[in-house]
This record gives sequence, structure tokens and C-alpha cells, in this order.
Amino acid sequence: MSSFEIGNALYLVLLLIMVLTWYVAQNRQSLGRVVQQALAWGLIFVGVIAAIGVWDDIRQTLRPTQSVITATGQIEVPRAPDGHYYLTLRINGEPIDFLVDTGASEMVLTAGDADRVGLSLDELVFSGRAMTANGEVRTALARLDSVALGDHRDLDVTAWVNEGEMEQSLLGMAYLRRWSRIEISDNALVLTR
Repeated sequence: MSSFEIGNALYLVLLLIMVLTWYVAQNRQSLGRVVQQALAWGLIFVGVIAAIGVWDDIRQTLRPTQSVITATGQIEVPRAPDGHYYLTLRINGEPIDFLVDTGASEMVLTAGDADRVGLSLDELVFSGRAMTANGEVRTALARLDSVALGDHRDLDVTAWVNEGEMEQSLLGMAYLRRWSRIEISDNALVLTR
């Protein structure tokens, strides 16, 4: 912390002490009520801090998730607040979250997701190259025993594992082409087999 920041912090602490001293002096006849109000405001402050701390968890709970419409054989995915579409596929029985990326040619797994589905990173051969927004990265071809989305299951699916840093696995056109129809309607991505 710089000396300027320390000076600002001391100024704010002194100002707070002065305001509290004035408030207690003005309300010294009813100190019980002052303590109650201080506790109430303290609890409100703690509640706001707690809500900020768990906001990501709350947002994940409130974020719309994919719906499986089995009668028509469709998967409907609502658009997320950030404007993207996210799908959870079961790869080799393990749920993996994907960002739907129609600009990506292939299904691309992060190294962490590849490890979760049972691909040994030490056994993969990172001989491929891919151009990303962050530059060139090395990739490895992999075979997935099973990829399931809702009731729809595909066997022996090709995917690529990205050796570089990626926030989330990408679901590209190689997998999306397995669906007979891909449609965006009413802020939802609809996949039909």
C-alpha cells in the first residue's frame, strides 16, 4: 500500500470515528436504540457482502439450462445472458460444459476436460496446430468412446485436445453436423435429429 493510500485510509477512518461520535452524542438518551440500529445496519452490510460473494453461484442457478424435448426429438438451449449458447454433453459418462461455437470446425476439449473424461494427456500426441484468437496452439487428435446429449448418443466421436489455455471446451461444427437441423429461434438454439 502506498503512503497516499494509507493517508486516504486514515482520513476515512477518522471521518467514520467523527460521524459515529456525533451520532452517539446526539442519541445518548437512547443508546439501546442506537445499538439496535447499528446491529441492523451491520447485518445488512454483511448480507450484501455475502450476496456479492456468492453471486456467481446464484447466477449459475438462475441461468437457464438446456431442455430435452423427447416427444419431438429436439434439444432446446436458451441463450445465456452473455449472448452465447452452452450445452452440457456426457462424454464417456462424464458431464462436460461446452460453449457452442459455429465458427469452430471441430469439438475441442480443454486439457482439464480431456483429463476428466479419461484421456491421458501424457499419451496424447500434440502434433496438430490450430489458429485461435490468442495465436497458434498445439492440438492432439482424440477419440471419444461415447458422446451423449439428452437421449441422443454417438459412439467413437473425434475431438481435439487443446494444449493451450482455454476457459471452456468448444462445440464446433463437426459435432453439430450430426444433427439434421440447427435453428436459432426466440432466443433459443434448437437441435433436431
